[in-house]
Parts: sequence; C-alpha cells; structure tokens
Amino acid sequence: MFSVLISLIVATWFSPEFQVEGAVGSDLNCTTYNGTAFVYSNTATICANVISDAACAVLYPADTTGAVAPGNDNGRPLTCYTTATATPAAIVQDMKTAAIADCPATCGYCCETSAYDCANVAYPRLDCSTITSAQCLSATWRTIIAEDCPSACGLCGSGGCVDAVVDCANDVTICTTVGMQDFVNEYCQYTCGRCASSTTSSSGSSSSCTSYAADSSSACADWAANGFCTNTFYTVAQRTAYCATTCKLC
Repeated sequence: MFSVLISLIVATWFSPEFQVEGAVGSDLNCTTYNGTAFVYSNTATICANVISDAACAVLYPADTTGAVAPGNDNGRPLTCYTTATATPAAIVQDMKTAAIADCPATCGYCCETSAYDCANVAYPRLDCSTITSAQCLSATWRTIIAEDCPSACGLCGSGGCVDAVVDCANDVTICTTVGMQDFVNEYCQYTCGRCASSTTSSSGSSSSCTSYAADSSSACADWAANGFCTNTFYTVAQRTAYCATTCKLC
C-alpha cells in the first residue's frame, strides 16, 4: 500500500499538469522567492507591451488582488497562461505564448521576451542584479551592460554592440557627417555600423591553428554570444582555459 502511495505522489509531481502554486498563480516564471513568498522580479514588468496598455487591460484583466508589479505577489491574470477560470490551473502554452507576444508587461512576462531571456556572462564587471533603469540608458554604463549583463536591460541579441547614446537612430545622417565621426565611433556604433565583427578573434589567437583544446565549460556558446571571446576584461589565458574551441584560441 505504501509503495502505491509513493508511486501516486511521484506520478503527480512529475505530471505536466502539476504546477507549484503560489499567490501569483501556477506560473512562477519571472518571480523570485523572498524568504516567505514568491514575488515578481524586477524584470517581470521592465519591458513595454507590444499593443496598447488599454487593450492589454481588456485582454488580461488584473486579478482581484491588484496589478502585477515587482516585489508583490498579486495574482497573475489567469488568461495570461491558462484557459481555466480558477487556480490551481494547468499552464496552456498557447495562451502564454500569446501573452508574451502582445502584453508581456501586463502579464509579468518581460523576463521571457527575447530581449531579456539570455544568459549574462559568467564573470561580469558589475552586479547584474543591481542594475537600474537609469544605468540601462546611461552612456557611461550601457556598453558595459550590453557586454556583461544584457538580460538586465533588454539587450539580449545585441552581441555586446549597442548605441551608448539611445537617440542615435533619430538622425542617421550623423553617421556620415564630417566632424561627428569621433562621436559616432564611440557612442553610435550600432546605428552607424561601427561595431567590431562578432567573429573577430581576440588578441592571442592564431589563424595558423588547425585544432583547439576542448571547451571546459558547457556555457561557452552563450558566453560567446554575449562577447566573452572578444571582451578584453578577460585575459587570453582565461578565455583559452574555458572556451578555447568556441573562441578559436590556440
């Protein structure tokens, strides 16, 4: 009898329909545990909705506990992730996919959008978890964040190359204006096509290599996408030790 009960418990736990339930609802993505409850993370609502906020409010009406916001555990609107009308509720992936595509901020799913859903480098120059919205827009911080902590500012997929000044694209004629070249080379690299090639190997590599040591980390592909192979913050020895094959370092 005991073995039957254990089997039932295990089967239920690993069933696709079984979800850990919190005050926020069945889907705990974009949340963090604060010691007593699961609450929404800072990146849960950091992005903008794709369609209007008003339309999202109609499609995904707020729970009776209130709207989703970082630090609270208000119920996530059920229509963001399920066809059920009450919790506990199984996650319906089609419902969630539609919510992420149209109303990620309303549903608290910003961390799962393509701009925010990527790995940060293993050894960032700053604490990715403490980055503020002001830093994301700062010419001083923005390029460093793009290289080391892209998921903190919605810079996933940038390959570490962004405009340090966010308004560069407002007037692309500056890219060819005499007297502006020093400025655009430093602050408008993405808009003006001044990014270093993502395939350029870092100093210390050799084109004469015919084979490379095996990567010692399984995360090299993600690190390389975030600039690890060309980021001079890491020594050639460090890059070779972890990702010799991915970075093509002898």
